Amino acid sequence: MKKLKHFLATPVKNGYSPVCTDKPTSKVVLGLGALTGTGLDLTQVKWVPESNTQSDKFPIESGDFLVSRSNTLDKVGRAALYRGGLANCSYPDLMMKFRVDEGKIIPDFMELILQSAPARKHFMRCASGTSSTMAKITKSVVESLRVPEFSMQQQQSIVKIAREWDNAIEKTEALIAAKEKQFEWLLRTLISEQAKGLNWKSKKLNSLVNIKKGKQLNRLNLTKTGLYPAWNGGVTPSGYTDSFNTIANTITISEGGNSCGFVNYCEEPFWCGGHCYALLEVSEQINPRFLFYFLKSHEPKIMRLRVGSGLPNIQKKDIDKFPIFYPDLETQFKIAELLTLANQEISLLKKTLEQYRNQKRGLMQKLLTGEWQVGSSQHLSEKTYQEASA
Repeated sequence: MKKLKHFLATPVKNGYSPVCTDKPTSKVVLGLGALTGTGLDLTQVKWVPESNTQSDKFPIESGDFLVSRSNTLDKVGRAALYRGGLANCSYPDLMMKFRVDEGKIIPDFMELILQSAPARKHFMRCASGTSSTMAKITKSVVESLRVPEFSMQQQQSIVKIAREWDNAIEKTEALIAAKEKQFEWLLRTLISEQAKGLNWKSKKLNSLVNIKKGKQLNRLNLTKTGLYPAWNGGVTPSGYTDSFNTIANTITISEGGNSCGFVNYCEEPFWCGGHCYALLEVSEQINPRFLFYFLKSHEPKIMRLRVGSGLPNIQKKDIDKFPIFYPDLETQFKIAELLTLANQEISLLKKTLEQYRNQKRGLMQKLLTGEWQVGSSQHLSEKTYQEASA
């Protein structure tokens, strides 16, 4: 093991944060959100005024490493290798930059080290600051990171393996994006405003369901290991609890908060929180899944029902009279079944993607700590790793 300082070709240097403009210019500076934890999001940039020449002294070039020096504790120390892609781009004061000696370490290999679990633990452990929302690390913290020594040949082998896993991850991400677009198209095509002209029946929502507002749950009762999810209007559960107040297969609509108007379908018993409407006792005239997809396709209209400026909410009287259009039950079932199958395919792909990420993370940890040895001719594919970790 040697400290990262041993591998530096340039000193670790803080960036510069200019006063930015809303008008497009020829110069940009990276936003702190550009460091994602697994790479760089080059869409996260801000425009720098043409008259600002100070930012020109802090350019980034292909081969530069960028590290977040101040952020929330879980994000401070995020690092990535810049491989080009932006013209006239600088980096902000809340980031640090350095280059490595490529005669000692391959840049792609150093990126794997910086994004590994031991590096994350090092940065979080060494971060200072009294607030969890503004943790900081210094140049010396970056320089003191312990880097395992591997031959150039071993580094190349590990980088090659990581790239193969990255390719599998990227292909799965692209497939998910394509499937999600396909699902949106199906949703628009099968359930749309055109339904009004297809002799579909029309009724107000409250004539088809019993709309009931949930009950606020004491946060002290929320855990990570409870039996039932607690939905309080957000796009993810606010926690878990050992009791529930709403049965399975229930549609909910967020009543307030940042996700006000979000439509969800809960397949298991759950606790319906105080910022959530539960749609109960669904009429025999309408298929619950079809109703969910209808509301989901009209989510933007539901969100426009918000009132209030500080913490917007949707009033029950407005949800009550929301218009629902629906065909005969047989057609409803066919539409719901088609959309559900498309949705399940996306869910399976997302599970596969998460498995790939976890398997790559575990594999890299074993390789970078030396627990598993790899030579230039050894190939650790997905199949090999799964067999070895079984």
